[in-house]
Amino acid sequence: MALWAQMTPQLQYLPNQTLNELYPDTFPLDVRHYLASWIEEQRWETFDVDNMEQEPQARRLLDQMMHLLQEVAQLNPNVVERVKLQHISRNLSVFQQRPMQLVRTVRDILRKERHLLAQAQIPQGPPAINGTPQPAREDGKTDVENLVVQVLEIQNLRQTLHQLQEDLNWEKQELESIQGQNELDPQHSDQVARQTRIQQLEYNYSVCAKKRVQLLHAALCALEQCQSCLILRIKSWRWEQHRATIGMHFDDNLGPLQTWCEQLLIVNGNLRQELMLVNRDHGGAEFHKLQESLAHLLQTLIQSSLVVDKQPPQVIKTQSKFSTTVRYLLGEKMAPGKPVLLKAQIITEAQARNLGQQGVVHNENVGELINSTAILEHNTSSKSTCATFRNMSIRRIKRADRKGSESVTEEKFALLFTTEITITGCESPYSIQAISLPVVVIVHGSQEINAMATIIWDCAFSEPNRIPFVVPDRVPWKQMCEALSSKFMSEVQTHRCLDRYNLHFLAQKIFDQPDISEDLSNMPVSWAQFNKEVLPGRNFTFWQWFEGVMDLTKKCLRDYWTDGLIFGFIGKQHLHVILQNKPSGTFLLRFSDSEIGGITIAYVGPAENGGRKIQNIQPFTKKDLDSAGLGDRIRDIICITHVYPDLPKDEVFKKFFTVPSPPNPDGYLPFKLTTVVNPGDQGSSTASIPPDTPMDIFGQPMSVYGRQEMFSPLPQSTPPYMPEQIPVQGPLFQSPMPQAPSSEEIDMEALEGILSSICQKD
Repeated sequence: MALWAQMTPQLQYLPNQTLNELYPDTFPLDVRHYLASWIEEQRWETFDVDNMEQEPQARRLLDQMMHLLQEVAQLNPNVVERVKLQHISRNLSVFQQRPMQLVRTVRDILRKERHLLAQAQIPQGPPAINGTPQPAREDGKTDVENLVVQVLEIQNLRQTLHQLQEDLNWEKQELESIQGQNELDPQHSDQVARQTRIQQLEYNYSVCAKKRVQLLHAALCALEQCQSCLILRIKSWRWEQHRATIGMHFDDNLGPLQTWCEQLLIVNGNLRQELMLVNRDHGGAEFHKLQESLAHLLQTLIQSSLVVDKQPPQVIKTQSKFSTTVRYLLGEKMAPGKPVLLKAQIITEAQARNLGQQGVVHNENVGELINSTAILEHNTSSKSTCATFRNMSIRRIKRADRKGSESVTEEKFALLFTTEITITGCESPYSIQAISLPVVVIVHGSQEINAMATIIWDCAFSEPNRIPFVVPDRVPWKQMCEALSSKFMSEVQTHRCLDRYNLHFLAQKIFDQPDISEDLSNMPVSWAQFNKEVLPGRNFTFWQWFEGVMDLTKKCLRDYWTDGLIFGFIGKQHLHVILQNKPSGTFLLRFSDSEIGGITIAYVGPAENGGRKIQNIQPFTKKDLDSAGLGDRIRDIICITHVYPDLPKDEVFKKFFTVPSPPNPDGYLPFKLTTVVNPGDQGSSTASIPPDTPMDIFGQPMSVYGRQEMFSPLPQSTPPYMPEQIPVQGPLFQSPMPQAPSSEEIDMEALEGILSSICQKD
């Protein structure tokens, strides 16, 4: 907030016309003031306002801005300001259709502010990455400094009043002495001067006393606002931590927030001391109310300073170890003596809801936690006070009654951490608690992907101030696009996002509309479409298929994707459009549409009639790529020569080629796995593309080439791979059904996981 702190004193000197131009009606001065810290933390300068592919990021900033403004409005004690801020928040919706215009507006405002400060010759700190001074990271520093100055002024006034009282007592004593000596002459000059002096001292005392009370009121209001901003920032930190699950940016540094908490605790203590002294001198119900307000602020600060620093895994398998860390931001202010023991318990969604509404949890035990206690310990080097649960485990879990088709992987729990803390300078202890992000508890590894789908939906589409753990059943596709792209980048660990072609194909797939070409941004997509209903003609859901692609890319194809060598998500119709006029040998890499975790090569080959036809090689899976990398396989396949649009494969993929192994010293000949594609092995014919004849983009058949893998120098062929789709009369393998134990109680949840695993294999 350093830029705004420097700008604020200059506003009074700016002409009204300049202010109106600087802060237009669409982005009023109030937004700049109340969200100063957050605004200066964002990377406005990194946006290319003409690049529509960055619209999701811009829309996310707009949503965050509206949420934060609503938060500020709710916490504002002034009714007029509250209504005004809510009105401004609603007006910001004008940017919904043009989110890049918001980026342009805020960026221009920050640039103009820096320009005005430069003209005023006000020194600024070094610019940060986002174009704003580095001190902007010191959240609330200026507000707290102003509070400290106000408290110092109150303390100085107290000392001044004390000095005035002493002078007044002395003058009255001297006056009594003079009056005794000059009883017959009440108009004696010395006596009159003393009386005048006393009147002046009494007047000065009265003025200072009134100013002291006024400053106490003002300091209390400033403390309320500053603490509201702090709590808002803590909530924002938790929200960013939540969104980090889908790959959103998150700065986990709690140092500035801890400093802010500690400073407000000191200010609160100083104000309580000053109020006690004022109450002693003057008394009255007015000061009692101020003391109650300060006590309430103190309690809120103490109870809001417990945060889950390192969240537990959001999908937890029973009988498996996991860890989590809880941090107390006022740890250095805890009273010394008895160690503070933090206790963890697992609670249901209903219990979490009651916790938010009533502040208490029903005593019903829904799960058994192992190693569920830890001591808050202070680390002097990091200046942090944390309780680390290193070997926690869920021994058992009690499920709620499920409704309809609801699965165990859709049931959400949370970890609740509780303790009692005594702060130095406070007489009684405070009960404090913190709740983790929602978690899904599973009993079998086969449930993990579906459980993660529940977590992804929760993190991507929940509201910041929701009732735990409510999520919408439907969201606009544009929000889904942002979540999928962000999760893909985070999971694969790449800077390359999903482009509009990829996202359009994903929309066609999830909505089962392969022929649609219009914008689907506002079309609602449901939780059922995401991960309950299987895709048409498949035995898996959209999320299961998408997660398989992410896993394959992360483990085998990260560098290929990052370098832009994989086209990725593309439909067969679009594939025909972009390849129909390309020469034979042109190919591109796309993710398999029909197989989980597969990548295939689509290429243009010669047809029998002298034209061209588009072929698809059987998808490579992780198992295939573990035995021979994608680069080597592309090198081996002689019928592909140029990667789309027209780049020679030997140049583009050269760095991925494996260097031949030197001869073994024991005399054995080295071997390598070679990929061979036999066009004559295709399972079905495809319509050829006559030379120079445009292709209809709809309904083009695609043939699937088999491929063989051979060992050299002694070739030994393996049977050709099966095509992407083959008719199957019956199951290829009969899966044995495990027998239930006869003398032990059947674990129905474990059995459900085993059955799910068998179904996936089938």
